[in-house]
Amino acid sequence: MANTKSAQACGCPVAAFQKMISGKYKLRIVWDLQDGPKRYGEIRSGLLRGASGSSAIAPRVLSRELKALTESGLIDRRDYGVVPPKVEYRLTRKGKSFVPVIAAIRNWGARHLAASDTVEMVAAE
Repeated sequence: MANTKSAQACGCPVAAFQKMISGKYKLRIVWDLQDGPKRYGEIRSGLLRGASGSSAIAPRVLSRELKALTESGLIDRRDYGVVPPKVEYRLTRKGKSFVPVIAAIRNWGARHLAASDTVEMVAAE
């Protein structure tokens, strides 16, 4: 019942979901954290992998995305309180439950977006 009330308070659950994951990098950050905790630099490097033609993410943008994911409860930030600073990010239980949703989106994209690219290329010839 609490989930229903919070969904109603936000309006549409789809809109609330969209607001939570809006941003260029949030889905990819959660996806990359499925393999275990990562430090800021590892997350930043992971965002560069597989991103053809994209420039490096600005530190301010990555920090903002990580903060938003932490506030939404999808990831947890652990500061070890040592010098030099050591901070790790990991998925929460809520974040782990989101990984299959991203996997479904990834699978859909692999099936449908690759096919539409091929169709568009053939049509252009």
